[in-house]
Amino acid sequence: MADNTQKDPEDWVSGDDPMTGARASYLKTLSEQAHRPDPTGKKLTKAEASELIDQLREEAGLEK
Repeated sequence: MADNTQKDPEDWVSGDDPMTGARASYLKTLSEQAHRPDPTGKKLTKAEASELIDQLREEAGLEK
């Protein structure tokens, strides 16, 4: 059964807002764990940051 409580980040009302400091900090930590370059120097939106977090969590072997 699909979880319909989660919205696609592209459908967020605030998805085009700049990523928050908390998201940037988490992205930096995840990128280190996944042995990837730090993406926080880029101007990411909240939606882009969320999608990247999901990708890096998977690459780092972390569960959602």
